[in-house]
Amino acid sequence: MSIEIEKILAAAPSTTRGQPTQLSCDPKGERIAYASGKSIFLRSIDDPSISKQYTGHTATTTVAKFSPSGFWVASGDVSGKVRVWDAVEAVNTKGEYAIISGRITDIAWDGDSQRVIAVGDGRERFGHCFTADSGNSVGEVSGHSKVVNAVTIRQQRPLRAATVSDDSTMCFLHGAPFKFASKAAGLHKGFVMGAAFSPDGTALVTVGADRRIQLYDGKTGEPTKQIGEGVHTGSIFAVSWAKDSKRFVTASADQTVRVWDVEAGECVQTWRIGEEGSVSVDNQQVGVVWPHGRSDGLIISLSLSGDLNYLKEGSDKPVRVVQGHNKSVTALGAASGGKGEVVATGSFDGKVCRWDVSTGIGTVVEGQSHSNQITQFAVGAGQTYSIGWDDTLRTIQESTNNFVGTPTKLPSQPKGIAISAKHTIVALSDSIAVYADNQLLSQLPTSYTPSAIAAHGSFVAVGTANNAVEIYTLDSTSGQLTPSHTLTNSTSAISTLAFSPDGAHLAAGNASGKIVVYQTGSGSQPWPVATDRWSAHTARVLSIAWNSAGTHAASGGLDTKVHIWSLEKPGNRLKAANAHKDGVYGVAWVSEHQVVSTGGDAAVKVWEVKGLQ
Repeated sequence: MSIEIEKILAAAPSTTRGQPTQLSCDPKGERIAYASGKSIFLRSIDDPSISKQYTGHTATTTVAKFSPSGFWVASGDVSGKVRVWDAVEAVNTKGEYAIISGRITDIAWDGDSQRVIAVGDGRERFGHCFTADSGNSVGEVSGHSKVVNAVTIRQQRPLRAATVSDDSTMCFLHGAPFKFASKAAGLHKGFVMGAAFSPDGTALVTVGADRRIQLYDGKTGEPTKQIGEGVHTGSIFAVSWAKDSKRFVTASADQTVRVWDVEAGECVQTWRIGEEGSVSVDNQQVGVVWPHGRSDGLIISLSLSGDLNYLKEGSDKPVRVVQGHNKSVTALGAASGGKGEVVATGSFDGKVCRWDVSTGIGTVVEGQSHSNQITQFAVGAGQTYSIGWDDTLRTIQESTNNFVGTPTKLPSQPKGIAISAKHTIVALSDSIAVYADNQLLSQLPTSYTPSAIAAHGSFVAVGTANNAVEIYTLDSTSGQLTPSHTLTNSTSAISTLAFSPDGAHLAAGNASGKIVVYQTGSGSQPWPVATDRWSAHTARVLSIAWNSAGTHAASGGLDTKVHIWSLEKPGNRLKAANAHKDGVYGVAWVSEHQVVSTGGDAAVKVWEVKGLQ
C-alpha cells in the first residue's frame, strides 16, 4: 500500500497591489517560475497541471529566477534570505544565504550561471552580489537611498548590471566584481519598477510608476531615448525583452500589455485584459515575461488577481487564462464518496474555483462571491452550497459555473454546512438553522457552541466545543430538529464530522488529532464506537472524507499530513507527510484510488492511493 503524489495543481502567483511581481522562464521556454505563499512553483507552460513545488523557505516567498543554464533556481523571501536549488526535482538546495534584513524584491543571474545579485528592502544595504555555489561576495549594490525594486545583469562581457529604486534613479554597475559606476537621476519622476537588458546586451530599458519607458546604452549606461510617452495611462510594473532584442513588452496598471518596437519607438500590439469598458483592480497587469526558446511568440502576463494570461501576437484576447488561488485554500467540496471528477475550492480571500481533476484546469466561479474566508461547501445534485465569514449562504450552479440567486444572510457566523434530502443545514455560532431553497424553515438555539456538522438521511450530527457530538433527527417536512442522543467519547473539541456514503458510520475528528468512528446502523443509542484507533495526527483534524464503499477514509490535519485509514484494519494507514505547508484544510475522494487535498499553500494536489486493504 502507498500514497503518492500524482499531480500538483499549482497555486497562482502571489501579488501585492502597487508592487511588481517577478516571473521567470527557463531557457527552453517550457516552464515558468513564481512565488506563492511560502512556496515556489515551477509550472509547465503548455500543460499547467504539471508542476513542481519547492518548500525550502520558512518565510513568505517573493521571487524566483531560473539560471541561464536552466539547471538552478534562485529564490528569495521576506526575511531577506536567498536559496539556490535544483530546477529538475525542486528538492536539492545548493545554498541558503542571508542577503539583507528585509524583503527580497528581485534576483538576477549572470550569463555563466555563477554570480547572482539579489536586491530588496534592507536597512544597512539594499542588495548584494554573490556566487551561487558558495555565497562569496563578488561586489556590492550601492547608490540607492530607498528600496530597490528590480535588478538585471547583462549576459555578455564586459559584465554590467543595473538596479532601479523607489528613489527614482537607475544605478549602473560594472563587474565583476560589481561596483557602482554611474547613476541616472532626473529621468523618472516616480518609483522605478522594472529594468531589463536586451538579450544581445546592446540596450537597457527601465519602466516606472510615472509611465515612462527609458532606454539606455547597454555598455555605458548612458540614456539614449524615451519612447511611448502618454501611451500607458497607469504605472508600468514590468518589462521583458523578445529574443530578437528588437522588441520588448510592458505590463501596466491600466490593464494593458503592450509590445514595443525599439527602432521605431512605437507600440505595435496591445492587449487589454478584462471586459471592454470595465475598470477592475483585479485586471491590473503586475508582471510579464516573454519566454525565449519558443517559436510561437507566446507572452505571459500576470493580473493582480493571480491569473496568468497567455498572449500571442495577432490575437487581441488571451488565448488562454490559467486561474487558481493565491491565498490559503480553506474549504474543499466534492460529491460524496468520490463520485465526481470536479471539485470546488474556496480560499481565505473569498475566491471560489472549480477544478476538473482529470485535466488539472481550474476556473474561477463567476458572479458575486464571498467577501471573506470560505468556511465549507456542501455538494448537492447540480448545485454546490457555500458559507463564509461574511455570514452568507450562497449557491453555485454547477452547469454554468456561476453563483446564482440572492445570497442568504445568516443570523450569525457559520461554523459548518451539510445537506440532507431537500434541506441545507447550517451550524451557526449559537444555533442550528435549516433551509429549503435558501428560505429559513427552522432555527434551533443551542446551549453550546457548534464546531462542525454532518448529515445523512434523517440524522444530523453537530460537533461541539465541549468535546461532544450531538445527534438530532430532522423532520423531512417541517425541517424541525429533535435531539436524539449525545456521543461523549472525544477528549477534546470536535473539529470535523463525516458520515460514510451509506450512512452506516460517522467519523468525528477532534482538536488533538484523534478520530473516533461510530457505528450508526447498530440500532442502539448512543451509537457504539466502531474504532478509536485512528489517532496518528499530531494536531487538529481539519477534514475527513469517506470513499464510495465506506471502507476507507482520508483525513487532513493542521500537522500538514494526509492519512488514509482502513475501517477493517484500524492499525493500517497510509501517510503523506508535509502534504501542504501550513496545514491540510480539505480532503476528498474523486475516484476509488484518487484523493484530492488542499491547504495553506494554496495548492490543490491529487494523490494516487495504491493497494487499499
